[in-house]
Amino acid sequence: MGKYINPFTDWGFKRLFGQEFSKPLLISFLNDLLVDELHVKDLTFRDKELLPPTKDQRGIICDVYCETDTGDRFIVEMQNRWQPNFLDRSICYACRSILDQVDKGRAEREDAYKFLPVYTICFMNYMPHTDEVSKFRTDIVLADKDTKAQVSNKLRFIYLALPLFEKKAEECVTDFEKWIYVLKHMEALSRMPFTAQKEIFKQLEDYADSHRLTKKEWEAYENSLWVVRDNMACMAAAEREAREKGHAEGHAKGMKQGRAEGRAEGRAEGMKQGRAEGRAEEKKAIAKQFLAMGLTVEQVAQGSGLSIEDVKGLQ
Repeated sequence: MGKYINPFTDWGFKRLFGQEFSKPLLISFLNDLLVDELHVKDLTFRDKELLPPTKDQRGIICDVYCETDTGDRFIVEMQNRWQPNFLDRSICYACRSILDQVDKGRAEREDAYKFLPVYTICFMNYMPHTDEVSKFRTDIVLADKDTKAQVSNKLRFIYLALPLFEKKAEECVTDFEKWIYVLKHMEALSRMPFTAQKEIFKQLEDYADSHRLTKKEWEAYENSLWVVRDNMACMAAAEREAREKGHAEGHAKGMKQGRAEGRAEGRAEGMKQGRAEGRAEEKKAIAKQFLAMGLTVEQVAQGSGLSIEDVKGLQ
């Protein structure tokens, strides 16, 4: 067991960012995330005795009411998930936060649909697929398609794909980069970095120290670790299933085409070509999976048997 807890277990995530005693950590993180945009002065958690409506929403810190130093208010949802269709689900959860604010009994009143902005901040602690995000930080606002000008501040999504953050400790310049480095590597750290540069990391070190947990806290944390391991095993199984499906589809396609051409030009030649094309389809399916996992073009070419030019053509 490492010196520090894994912050991306459900229990660890809520200990560091979803408790009254650790509120300064979340305020500091939000201010570094949204630097030069706004400054959070205080925040209030929704009653944490309210359980999420479904198991699907574990790993979510809901309805954090924030107040800035200028008196503006907004709601933050922190999400830490590993599940498929993550982007679609995050949109659903954000819309729920908006609907919960609308007074449906006063639909005719002018103020019936006034609500606080909702900021959804999502940690994606897995290699995202290419149809999700393609860089470490993806910042989404409601903007005009042509002018790119923001038309409303009521809905904001910030996706943080941790596997795509590759900076070393000495390369981290901003306070936000230091936060991400610490969170990404926390479970493997033997000491907390940046404590001399940023005071809040000393407090983070205290709350994340696994040796300071009570027996009850330790049991809760250990259970959440098992959940994470199960989730990762499920994701790995899904990746294997997708690869096997790609193999089967490629083989079937090749055989089908081979049979059709065999009737026209000779069954033997058609079956030979069908098998060759089936193998080609299999290689492409494998290569696509490797690309989605974040491997380099050279690694994908070596693992799939395709040429580097063919792999580049699949990107």
